[in-house]
Amino acid sequence: MGQFSISDLEHLSGIKAHTIRVWEQRYGILRPVRTATNIRTYCDDDLRRLLNVATLCSRGHRISQVAKLSEQELTEAVISFNDDAHDYCQRVNALLAAMIEMDECQLVKLLNHTIAQRGVEEAILRVAYPFLQRIGVMWQAGSVNPAQEHLVTNMLRQKLMAATDALPAVAPATAQRWVLFLAEGEMHELALLFMNYVLRARGHHVLYLGQNLPILELKAVCDIYEPHALLTVMTAVPERDHVAGFVQKLGEYCPDSQIYLYGPLAQLDFPLPPKTARLALITDFIALADASVPVAKKAKRGVAL
Repeated sequence: MGQFSISDLEHLSGIKAHTIRVWEQRYGILRPVRTATNIRTYCDDDLRRLLNVATLCSRGHRISQVAKLSEQELTEAVISFNDDAHDYCQRVNALLAAMIEMDECQLVKLLNHTIAQRGVEEAILRVAYPFLQRIGVMWQAGSVNPAQEHLVTNMLRQKLMAATDALPAVAPATAQRWVLFLAEGEMHELALLFMNYVLRARGHHVLYLGQNLPILELKAVCDIYEPHALLTVMTAVPERDHVAGFVQKLGEYCPDSQIYLYGPLAQLDFPLPPKTARLALITDFIALADASVPVAKKAKRGVAL
């Protein structure tokens, strides 16, 4: 069971702390435990209930009526809503509530509806990314266990791979060629999978090498494949004091290719070798992918040439 402060609940639910206190005192929707120093702390059940209450209230229900619902009635009322009407914040809240309950069926339903209605890219940018950021807050509060985190990340990974597999094939001779990889020991793959989808959806050819690639292998890859660009995401690997050396080796092994770096470690202050650039935001990468769309693909998409 996690322990949340009222500030944690505010960040996770989007409901102001003052409103949470009023709902708690007037309607008894939450039952915090007080510490020895008289500070309120909240558990997973409190967070789940608050997320569901916030969803119903955002749809016009009065808090006085919502507060009277049992846990089962509250959950059923949230699920019964037409998902077309959900705004992005409420979709994230619904996903968090389903994750806390380990409700795999509800997670799949919510993700499938969002992708069907908004498309893969919009679903990832507007729902999945904020969802993962909220999970990060829960990690800090000690309220996400590895099983919950694995359930969510593997589900998102599956959706991205299925969407990518459904795209039409691209011939490497007619497109810009990219190599996407994660360094040896790096296992955080979701951002790279999304970038793979973005590139392929725009007609680029991608050699996707995935997780845990020894850097020495890249020299032969570049010699044979002759990529226009390499892209890697650095989240946990290399160690902070080895990042500059790692990037320098990339430039040495693949001197003819543009190198793009993304992730927290890419933003550290270190000198970049020639033909190397940092990407601060995922939207920066999408703009880059759009700007380098092959001419034939641009014409097909109706982009002015």
